[in-house]
Amino acid sequence: MRRTKGILRGIVCLALVCVLLTGSAQAVTLYWGMRGENVRRLQEKLQQYGYMKGAADGVFGQETYEAVVYFQRKNGLTADGAAGEATLAALGLNLNSSSSSQAGSSSYASNLDLLARLIHAEARGEPYAGQVAVAAVVLNRVRSASFPNSISGVIYQRGAFSVVSDGQINLTPGETALRAAQDALNGWDPTGGCLYYYNPAKEVSSWIWSRTVLTVIGKHNFAI
Repeated sequence: MRRTKGILRGIVCLALVCVLLTGSAQAVTLYWGMRGENVRRLQEKLQQYGYMKGAADGVFGQETYEAVVYFQRKNGLTADGAAGEATLAALGLNLNSSSSSQAGSSSYASNLDLLARLIHAEARGEPYAGQVAVAAVVLNRVRSASFPNSISGVIYQRGAFSVVSDGQINLTPGETALRAAQDALNGWDPTGGCLYYYNPAKEVSSWIWSRTVLTVIGKHNFAI
């Protein structure tokens, strides 16, 4: 077991050396033996989601390694014990070796919170996939040339969401809404690319009925 871990640490270190020599990437990979603030933040996330019980001491040792492997196996990731880009993204961590890392992390947290508030306001009580779908619609709009190119721009676009005008967007989201927002940010789109959703049981504009419905999740129709 020790020999296997030693080989793993050697492979990870070699990969990091190659990155430094080529200068082609700045993404952080956290692995056995590392220390510091980034490790502490990783440990706190693992604690938050119930994968680690020990102290967040900023030292990547045996317990942190096992917690990372546990998280990776549970979430369909490569269980190598090194917290690279995919693992950090799944945990909702945006760590970067450049000076802009703090700004990037702050931006991710802000987008996550705003998406979660929209989910809570628009889809609380809906199936989990339906909550993720609401966030996915926002992200699909960000990618579309027909809408603003930021999450905040899409959500606060005039007349786009009634929960903005009635103040529900300011309600505090629960854990489920936060998790749904994270899943959407990580790429899950239950709608298959939809740009619109509506509840056909409520009064809606006649225009929305002209859109092609691709899927129905809970009480919402999702359309393009």
